[in-house]
Amino acid sequence: MPFILFNKPYNVQCQFSGPSPNLSDHIHTKDVYAAGRLDKRSEGLLILTDDGRLQSRITEPKMKLEKHYWVQLEGELRDEHTDILEKGVMLRDGNARALSAKLIDEPVSLWRRSKPIRYRKHINTSWVNIVISEGRNHQIRRMTAHIGFPTLRLIRHRIGPWKLEKLVPGELIAYRNKEAWSNLK
Repeated sequence: MPFILFNKPYNVQCQFSGPSPNLSDHIHTKDVYAAGRLDKRSEGLLILTDDGRLQSRITEPKMKLEKHYWVQLEGELRDEHTDILEKGVMLRDGNARALSAKLIDEPVSLWRRSKPIRYRKHINTSWVNIVISEGRNHQIRRMTAHIGFPTLRLIRHRIGPWKLEKLVPGELIAYRNKEAWSNLK
């Protein structure tokens, strides 16, 4: 019955067991599972549910549910680079492409990260909003590295119709699965 939107903080494992900090330090609802994952270094929106069909609907690449990310990159990204991300890059596990990649200013609603990103006095950074519909292991990090721009910070702010909104890191909001299903129609 529970459907949870959670703002996963940096350095939190996306599992309920194993090394701490992990999800059990933040979520005390029983028998919910993540619909997709974020690696330990990534932050932002994580959806959890106890409905296996709903979990599958959210994560299944064939369903084309869009996932939106704010990505801070090392270096000055230009439109020609975002075009490459949209056309696709060849990774070791096949072609990967962004549905959309747009240069943005640093998001105004962004929180300070618990561990600051590395700072280099003579190297600028860029922010880009990247949208994908699949979610291979470290896909965005590998795509940006492939074009010469290492990812410094990765924040998922939207999955399909659900947005991070004003949730601060470690905060969650719970709904009923029935409400979640109605948002997918």
